[in-house]
Amino acid sequence: MALLFKSRGAMLLLMFNLFLVFAGIGLVIPVIPKYITMLDINGSIAGLLTASFAFTQLVFSPLAGRLSDSFGRKRVIVVGMLVFACAEIIFGLADSALLLFVSRMMGGISGALIMPAVMAYAADVTTEEERAKGMGFINASISTGYIIGPGIGGYIAEFGIRVPFYAAGVAGLVAAVITMIVLPESLQSIKKGNENNEKAGADTETKQSLFQQLRFAYREPYFISLIIVLVMSFGLANYEAIFGLFVDHKLDFTPKDIAFIFTFASIGGAVVQLTIFGWLMNRFGERMVITLCLLAAGVFVLLTLFVHQYWLIFAVTFVIFLSIDILRPAISTQMSMFAQEKQGYVAGLNSAFTSLGNIIGPIAAGMLFDVNMNFPYVVAGIILILCFGLTLFKGSQRVQRANA
Repeated sequence: MALLFKSRGAMLLLMFNLFLVFAGIGLVIPVIPKYITMLDINGSIAGLLTASFAFTQLVFSPLAGRLSDSFGRKRVIVVGMLVFACAEIIFGLADSALLLFVSRMMGGISGALIMPAVMAYAADVTTEEERAKGMGFINASISTGYIIGPGIGGYIAEFGIRVPFYAAGVAGLVAAVITMIVLPESLQSIKKGNENNEKAGADTETKQSLFQQLRFAYREPYFISLIIVLVMSFGLANYEAIFGLFVDHKLDFTPKDIAFIFTFASIGGAVVQLTIFGWLMNRFGERMVITLCLLAAGVFVLLTLFVHQYWLIFAVTFVIFLSIDILRPAISTQMSMFAQEKQGYVAGLNSAFTSLGNIIGPIAAGMLFDVNMNFPYVVAGIILILCFGLTLFKGSQRVQRANA
C-alpha cells in the first residue's frame, strides 16, 4: 500500500511539474510577435528561432536519455527545469538576436532533458498494466499546461511585454525546487533491472543510428505514414511559427487576441481527443480519418488568407488545430498496426520525422514571410492538399491489389 501511494504521489508531482513548465512555455506564445517586432527581427530570424528549439531537442534527446539512465531521473529532471527557467529569463532580458538564439537552444536542451527522464520515471514507478494510463496522465498534464499557458500569457502581457518570460522562468524554478525537495529517486527500480539493461546495452552497437534509420525509412511498409507525419508537423509548425506575425502585421491583433485563439482552439482538440476520437476511428477507420483531416487542414490553411474578421480567423484556426489534433493520434494508431513487435523503433521514427517537420516548417515559413506574408500559408496549404492526394492514390492502389 505504501509503495502504491508513493508511486501515485510521484506521478502526481511529475504531472504538476510538467503542467508548470508547459504552462510557462505556452504563456509566451501570444507575446512573441510583439516582442520580436520590438527587437526589429524579421520573419526569417523568427523562423530560425523556432527551428533552433526543435533542432537542439532532436540532437540532445538521445544523450539525455542515457544521462537519466546513468545519473538518475530526478537529477536530470531538476537540471532540465533549471535550464528551462534560465532560458526563459534570458529571453526576457534579451536585447539582441544572439541572446534569443541562446535562449531558444537552451530551451531545446531543457526539453531534451525533461521529457525522456519523465517518461522513464513513469515507466519505473508503474506496472505494465498501469503504464498506458500513466503515460496518458502525463500527456494530459502537458496538454493542459500548454492550453492554459497562452491565455495566462496574454493577460500577463498587460503588465509588460517581457513579464510573461519572467513568469515562465519563475514557474520553472518553482517546479525545479519542488522536484528537488519532494520527488523520490526511481533509480532503485533501475538497479533491479541491471541485468536486463546490460543485455540490452550489449545490443545497442548493432542498432542503427538515427541517421541510418532516416536514410532507410523508405523501405518500411509505413513510409507513407511517415511522410504524412512530416507533412503534418511541417504544416502545423509553418502555420504556428508565423501566425502571430501574420495577424499582428495584417490584422493588428493584440497578444490577448492571439492568446484567446490559441487557447480555445487547443481546448477544442483536447475535448475531441477525450470524447469522440475513439468513435471516429471505429466508425470511419484510420485511412478515412487521416485523408479527411489532411484535406480539411490544407483547405482551411488556404482560407486563412481570405478571412479578415476576428471571429472568422478564430473559426478557421479552430478547424486547423482540430484537424491536426485528430490527425496526429490517427497516424500513430495506423503506424502501430504496421509496427507489430517493433513498436519502440517505429515510435522513434515517428518522433524523428515530427522533429524534422518542426525544424523545416518554421525556417521555410520565416523565409517565405519576408518575401510575402501570404506565401507561408500558400505553400503549407498546397503541401497538405498534395499529401491528401497521395493518401487517396495509395488507398486506391491497395484496393486494386486486394481485388486482383
